[in-house]
Amino acid sequence: MNSIVLVLIGLSVFFLGYRFYAKFIGNRIYGIQDKEITMPSKALEDGVDYVPTKKHILFGHHFTSIAGAAPIIGPCVAAYWGWLPALAWILVGTVFMGAVHDFGALVTSVKEKGRSIADIASTTISKRARLMFLIFVILLVWLVLAVFAMAIADLFVGIPASVIPINVEIIIAIILGFLIYKKKMDSLVPSLIALGMLYVFVWVGTKAPVDFTTSMAVQDAKNLWIVLLFIYSAIASLLPVWTLLQPRDYINSHQLFVGLGLLFLGIFVAQPVVDAPAVRSLSEPGTPGLFPLLFVTIACGAISGFHGLVASGTSSKQLERLVDAKQVGYGGMIGEGTLALASTIAAVAGISLVGSSHLPAVGQVADLNWAVYYDSWAHASSNKATAFVLGGGALLQSLGIPEGMANTLMAVLVISFAATTLDTATRIQRFILNEFGLAINLKPLTNRYIATAIAIIPAILLAFWNVSDPGTGATRQAGWILWPIFGASNQMLAALTLMVLSLYYWQKKKPVLPILIPMLIVLAITFTALVANALKFYDQNTVLFGLTIILIGLIIWMVFEGVIKVLEIRRTQ
Repeated sequence: MNSIVLVLIGLSVFFLGYRFYAKFIGNRIYGIQDKEITMPSKALEDGVDYVPTKKHILFGHHFTSIAGAAPIIGPCVAAYWGWLPALAWILVGTVFMGAVHDFGALVTSVKEKGRSIADIASTTISKRARLMFLIFVILLVWLVLAVFAMAIADLFVGIPASVIPINVEIIIAIILGFLIYKKKMDSLVPSLIALGMLYVFVWVGTKAPVDFTTSMAVQDAKNLWIVLLFIYSAIASLLPVWTLLQPRDYINSHQLFVGLGLLFLGIFVAQPVVDAPAVRSLSEPGTPGLFPLLFVTIACGAISGFHGLVASGTSSKQLERLVDAKQVGYGGMIGEGTLALASTIAAVAGISLVGSSHLPAVGQVADLNWAVYYDSWAHASSNKATAFVLGGGALLQSLGIPEGMANTLMAVLVISFAATTLDTATRIQRFILNEFGLAINLKPLTNRYIATAIAIIPAILLAFWNVSDPGTGATRQAGWILWPIFGASNQMLAALTLMVLSLYYWQKKKPVLPILIPMLIVLAITFTALVANALKFYDQNTVLFGLTIILIGLIIWMVFEGVIKVLEIRRTQ
């Protein structure tokens, strides 16, 4: 089958979802036409976190904050089961679950004066639920920070040509922020010039790669990058959002549109045949079952609880008009689904165009194709986003872009979004720790500098902690061992957020089935996945087993609190 067919199906579903389903959800449930709402960005404007922002700039910040490495890594790994399961979950999950979740978290936070979903849980469910929600989020964000820092460090070491453009982009973004907010220049032209400068430095990076492995061991180089990345994320999270985050994310949104445009153009030019089967035979030795692993592997490519943290943690404090929430919230998730679609096609069709290449889990291969890349689950999960970089690079080469430049462009695309998620997550963790400090009356946690330090130090330790892989027995960084827990707990957070939204709008007499049904589906998937992980870690690693049990306990407690609230509401009706 020609890969163009998959592109047309995917983009058509996304268009119809945004055009019709988002309108239905926005008007019937979320009430985005309400003009009486006082926007927190204006009522609480402080020039640091609460900043009224034009929707196209905020869309760039929100989109690139949620579109980290996960919607690229997840689909690349999930292509192991064939193209049909991955594509189906990305399309259905994005349109009917993920986008509904993100849209609702953003609108509800705005209506509640910029409060986080955890804080809203205290009035919607109970104060105990708020505390449980906060603990769950803190644990999840530490894991997000560790995983994304390791992913970026791996890419910096593996593709040293990406180092210069990624770091120069920080300087370019600061200049752009100054021009837009201090010199009051229109944002479009300077941002396009900034994008052009970024591409110039992509070319520079291919000519002058920064490779630390020439003077130290590979793992030492990765560890150095991890430390540098956390120092950067701490500083960036404390700066006013207009200084670095917004302008850099605006550049990255342009970069994503250009990158996706080139990828899809490459598909139409090269027209690669889908190299993967529709569904892999599950009878092959060593093939893990589809349920629930496929769903938590794709993770953010379909639905993500982290998006709700971004929506209620930063974006709601910058939204200028309530009606803009459709483009920012629902549209942002559609953008992420499009990225996951491109990643899937690169993995199931693009890699058929790649010749000799180097795979992290295998080494040098003479002729790459789907069967070689996905010969085993262990290799597929260890290769991570390599299929996107190599397959996407091959599609760009079909447009006449040189191989080195094409692969660097793909790597810069991945790292840009992972870095955005890294510092946004650090900022969100600071907010959550501040809120947790208020909840338990622990004043030091309300200090922004102390909270920032607590946000990153456990994540650094998690990134440096080496444990035994229960599956292979090999010693690996704990963050990668915990990746399945990240996918499961991240989507579980989405289910808990949907539970809060269901109760919130049910009490307002709104039709909540479009929120409730996704909640029940995701709750069943992720609870099963966490239990499976607990069984896997049992007798293998006591600490990881204990962490998984804690997460399961928090989930049960939250659901119990939700049931109590439902019964309480029914008694008063």
